[in-house]
Amino acid sequence: MNLSRRQFLAAGTAASALATAGCVGPHVAPHGHRSSYTSPILRPDRQNTVFLWVDAALQQVRDQRVVTPRAAYNLGLATAAGFLAANGIVRACEEPFGIGVGPGGADPEVAYGIAFAKAAAEAFQTPFLFERMSFLARFPGGEAKSLGVEWGEAAALRMLDMRTGDGSEPSKANYYLGRYDRRTDALRWRPTGPFYGASPGPAFASFDRGLFPGHGMIRPWTMKSGAQFRAADFHDPASPEFAETFDTIRRLGGADSTVRTADQSEIALFWEDGPWGVTAPGHFLCIAIQLLQDRDLSFIELARAFALIGMTQCDASISSWDSKYHHDILRPESAIRVRAPALGNPDPRVVREPGWRSYIPTPEFPAYTSGHSTFGAAAAEMLALIIGRDDIAFSGRSPDEVLWPQLRGVERHWTSLSQMADENGMSRIYGGVHWDVDHSAAMKAGKAIARQAFHTAFPRKA
Repeated sequence: MNLSRRQFLAAGTAASALATAGCVGPHVAPHGHRSSYTSPILRPDRQNTVFLWVDAALQQVRDQRVVTPRAAYNLGLATAAGFLAANGIVRACEEPFGIGVGPGGADPEVAYGIAFAKAAAEAFQTPFLFERMSFLARFPGGEAKSLGVEWGEAAALRMLDMRTGDGSEPSKANYYLGRYDRRTDALRWRPTGPFYGASPGPAFASFDRGLFPGHGMIRPWTMKSGAQFRAADFHDPASPEFAETFDTIRRLGGADSTVRTADQSEIALFWEDGPWGVTAPGHFLCIAIQLLQDRDLSFIELARAFALIGMTQCDASISSWDSKYHHDILRPESAIRVRAPALGNPDPRVVREPGWRSYIPTPEFPAYTSGHSTFGAAAAEMLALIIGRDDIAFSGRSPDEVLWPQLRGVERHWTSLSQMADENGMSRIYGGVHWDVDHSAAMKAGKAIARQAFHTAFPRKA
C-alpha cells in the first residue's frame, strides 16, 4: 500500500476528525518509549512484527481499562487472526477454522499485521489507523505488500465472521440470562463490599451482578466447550476441609495478618494484575515475549506460539468463568466477615470476624476457580511445550509498577515455568481473595487446556 502525499494528507485529516469525534483510541507507544510493554524486556535487535502488534494490544488493554476476561478474549482474537492470515500464505500448519489459502507471493508479515490490526480494532473498538500506517511504512512497495494487505483484510474478515454469535456480545456476556443456576445455600456468592481498589481507583462498581456472568458460555478456541475442564464440587461448608481452608485464609490473607511473610506480601502485590494495568493474561504475554525472543523461532513459528498462548489465555478465562458461575462460591472476605455463622461448621476456627479485610482487593465475582491460577498454569504449560522444557530460570518485574508503589525496582526470580505459575496462583491466597482449592483446581484445568491446544490446534504440516 503506497500512499501519495495527497492520500497521506487525506488520511491524516480523516484521522484527526476521528480523534476529534472520540473514535480513535489511546495512542500506541513505540518500542523504547516508557509506555511500551516491550521496552524493559525486549532487546532492540529482537523487535519484530509479532512483538510489535502484541505490544499494541497490551497497551490498549491498559489504556482502555479492559477487565480481565475481556482482555483475554481480545488478545486471543487478535493473535489468532494474525497467525491464521500469515499461515494462509506460508501454509506451515493445519488449522481447524477454514480461513483458507492466501495468494502466492503475498508478504506473510504484512498479512499478519493487517489481520491482527483489523481483529484488534473490532475487539477494542479503535481503528489503529496510525499504527497501521506506521507498520506498512516498514515494507517496500510492490505486489507482495499489496497482496499481503488484501489477504490480511480478507482473512481477518473471515475470522471475525466465524466468531460472530460466539456469545461474547455484551448483551450476552454481561448477564446471567438464566444460564447458570444460583446456589440457595450459605456458600452462595454475593458481592463483597465496600468496594475498593488500587489508586487511582476505584477498581469495582457496587452492583449485585458479578463481572461477566455469561463469559463461561462463549464459544472457546481450543476446548470442546467451556465446561470441558469444569472443576469438581467445592468443599462441603460443614467439612473439616473447609474449616482448614477457612482458617488458613483468615490467618494468612488478611490485611493485618501477622503470619504472612514479607515475601508472601510482595508476591500478592506482584501478581495482583488488577484494573489500570495489563491484567493477568497480558502479564503472561509479556513473559512470553521476554522468554521467546532468544529462542531462534522463525516468524511463522513465533506467530503460531503467540496464537496458541493468546487462544489458551482466552480459553482459560472461559473455563474459569464457567466454573465460577456454575459453582457460585462466595469469596473468603464474605465468609469471614459476614457468613461464618451460617456455614454450619462445628470447628471453632470458623468464626466471624466483622473487621477482617483481604490484603488485596476482593474481585466482584465468584471465587471457585481462580482465574489467575488458570491463566498462569495455561501460560506456563504452553511455554514449556513450545520451548521443550520447564526448568528455565529467569527473572521478571511487574509490568505495571504504577499500581503498587511497593513494587518499584522489585524483581522476582524463578527456577522454572511451573514454579512461576504456582507462585502466581498462590498470590491470590496470600492476598486473601481465594480459597486454596480455587488454586489447585484451576492449575489442573489450565495445564489440561494448554496440552490439548498444543497437540491439536495447529499441527505442523509434514
